[in-house]
Amino acid sequence: MVFNTGSTLLDAIVLAVVSNEAEGTYGYKITQDVRAVIDLSESTLYPVLRRLQKDECLTTYDRECSGRNRRYYRITEKGEAQLQLYRSEWITYSSKISKVLH
Repeated sequence: MVFNTGSTLLDAIVLAVVSNEAEGTYGYKITQDVRAVIDLSESTLYPVLRRLQKDECLTTYDRECSGRNRRYYRITEKGEAQLQLYRSEWITYSSKISKVLH
């Protein structure tokens, strides 16, 4: 994609991906799901996950998988509220951009 993805849009995308899994999801799967939409490296994703966790939008827990612990991320109530704000703002923003580009 030739357009830059700002941190706010990246936060919105990550929150949306994590919100799709009621039990939460792990970092590698989040990376794959986000990559289906935008080009993103794991080294870019993990600071986003840490920031969203620090902002209390995500919570984590560990689960054993094949003898190793896997860190899962789950959206919080605060994260759900933030995601709803992002969704409503996106509708307005994308509509304005579409009008200009058409």
